[in-house]
Amino acid sequence: MFPLEAALLPFEDLPLRIFEPRYAALVRDCMGSDEPRFGVVLISRGREVGGGDARCDVGTMANIDQCVDQGAGRYQLRCRTAERIRVCDWLPDDPYPRATVQIWADEPGDPVTQSQFLEVEDRIVALFELIADARGVRLPDRDVLLGYDNPLVRDAAAGDRLYALAARVPMGPSDRYSVLAAPSAADRFAALSEALESVTAMVEFELST
Repeated sequence: MFPLEAALLPFEDLPLRIFEPRYAALVRDCMGSDEPRFGVVLISRGREVGGGDARCDVGTMANIDQCVDQGAGRYQLRCRTAERIRVCDWLPDDPYPRATVQIWADEPGDPVTQSQFLEVEDRIVALFELIADARGVRLPDRDVLLGYDNPLVRDAAAGDRLYALAARVPMGPSDRYSVLAAPSAADRFAALSEALESVTAMVEFELST
């Protein structure tokens, strides 16, 4: 397990520079396995370096796509997050954080309708238009802005498509974790809507001062 001071959503790029001895050991163990991957969770209290942190129990798997050994126990990784996981039990750090986990697929719930998707898409576009106007920059086309130029995103299941939309919103770790930990797609839509409201209000306040 690799606790971070960031809440990673599924299907995000995760570059890492490894220098702490315990995580260098984690990398060596991962690269020696048939599936070089590890779990990533948000640190709820504490720091990444040195241990003694408090960790959240919902995270993602991270697949190591590229590992560069820079010598002296240092590695540069290029990873990609995958399935959502839930920690069943934290084990002793030996020498790095370890846990037993299970894949946590979306639970049953009300469907997210096309009109709901259109609503949240419009709000994301409006937020970026607000920021772009303040900075005097031109936005790309709507599909590019929302990531829909990638057919894997455009045609994804509702829950995964909401992850992809949430990843584009400049929200803090707490809001991202709320999106990640939402049990169902409908709950994720509600969490994303609430986060969008908070982020938009904050941007509007900053632009008014």
